[in-house]
Amino acid sequence: MSARSLRIGAVAKAAGVSVDTVRHYERIGVLRRAPRTDSGYRVFQEDAIERVRLVRSAVQFGFSLNELAAFLRARDNGSPPCRAVRAAADQMMARVEAQIAGLLDTREWIRATLRQWDERLAKTPPGRPAKLLEHLSRRQR
Repeated sequence: MSARSLRIGAVAKAAGVSVDTVRHYERIGVLRRAPRTDSGYRVFQEDAIERVRLVRSAVQFGFSLNELAAFLRARDNGSPPCRAVRAAADQMMARVEAQIAGLLDTREWIRATLRQWDERLAKTPPGRPAKLLEHLSRRQR
C-alpha cells in the first residue's frame, strides 16, 4: 500500500460514514471500484474521501444514489453531467414547492378545524361527546 492509499476503514472514518456505507457506495457505483491487495483488502486513493463527502452532501440536498451514480459515471467517463444535474435539481425544487404548498393548505385546514372544534366544544355540555373526530370524516379538504 502506498502512502496515498487507504483501506476502507480509513476512508470511512475520514468521511464520517460506516464501512458498510463505503462498500454500498462502491457497489452501486457512486464510488469507483477500489483495487484489491493480494489478501483481498480494498485500497482506495485519498480522493475517495472527498467523493464520499460529495455523495453525502448531494443526498442531503435531495439527489438519489441512483441519480448520483449516473452523474458520477458520466463525469468519470469525461462527459460533464452539469446540465443533467441542474435539470434534476430543478425537478427537486418543483417537488419541494408542491410539498410546501400542500403543507400550507394542510395548516389552514387544521387551523380552520381547530376553530370549528373550539366552537363545537363551547356549545357541548360537560360530559357530553362533541364528536370532533366524526366531524373530520364529514369534511372534505
